[in-house]
Amino acid sequence: MSDERNNDFEGNDDGNEMGFLDHLEELRWRIIKAVFGIVVGAIICGIFIDWIMNYFLLAPALKTNPPLVLINLKPYGQLVLYMEVILIGGIILSIPNVFYQFWKFIEPGLLPSERRYVSWIVFFSTLCFLGGAAFAYYVMLPTALMFFAAFGSPAITNNIAISEYFSFVISVILTAGIVFELPMVSFFLSKVGILTPKFMRKYRKHAVVIILILAALLTPGPDITSQLLLGVPLFLLYELSIIISKFAQKKKNLEE
Repeated sequence: MSDERNNDFEGNDDGNEMGFLDHLEELRWRIIKAVFGIVVGAIICGIFIDWIMNYFLLAPALKTNPPLVLINLKPYGQLVLYMEVILIGGIILSIPNVFYQFWKFIEPGLLPSERRYVSWIVFFSTLCFLGGAAFAYYVMLPTALMFFAAFGSPAITNNIAISEYFSFVISVILTAGIVFELPMVSFFLSKVGILTPKFMRKYRKHAVVIILILAALLTPGPDITSQLLLGVPLFLLYELSIIISKFAQKKKNLEE
C-alpha cells in the first residue's frame, strides 16, 4: 500500500508525474487562492465592521455584572484594533476555502479511496471549527468575563484596556475553534493508518494529564474556571475521537 501511495503522490490528476518544482508551483497557487479568500472575507468584514464590533465582540463585556469598562489608551488604538478584527474576521470567514486548498494540495498523496472523503473532511473541519468558536463565544467568554468582573474588591474599578480585552476574546475563540478540530484530526490519522482506537484507549490516562496541561496553556486567563471550561470539552472530544477512529478504521479495513 505504501508503494501505491507513493505512486499516487508522484502523479497529478492526469496521471502525469509531478516533480519537486511542480509541487512547489502547486503549493504557491494554493497559498495564493487561500490568501485571495482571506482578502474577500476581510472586505466583507470591513463592510459590516460596526455591527461586528458593537453587537458581537463588545456584547460579552456589557453583559457582565457589573459591566466591564473598556478604555482606549492610544490615539490610534481603535484604528489598529479595527484593522486586526477585519483581518482575523477575514481568516475566519475564509476557513472553508483555507481547508479546501490545504486538502487539495495533499490530495495527490492520498489513495483514490481516501480522496473521496476530501469534501466531507472540509465540511466537517469547518463545522468543528465554527462549533468550537460558538462554544467559546456563548459559554467560555460569558463565564470567564463574569468571573473576572465579580472577582476582587468592590473598591477597585475594572477599567480594561480595549486591546487586552480583544486579545482575550479573539484568543479564546480561535483556541476553541482549533481544539475542536481534534475529531477530524483523529479521523484523518485513522484513515491513513497512523492512529488506532486501541492506542487511544490505552493511553487515555496520559491523555487526561496532557489535556489538563493544554487547557492551562491555551486559556489566556490564569483562573481555574477558564481551564475547566476548555478541559472538559477537550476530554469529551477525546472520547468522541476514539469512536470516530474506530469508525474510520473499520471503513479502512472494509475498503482494503
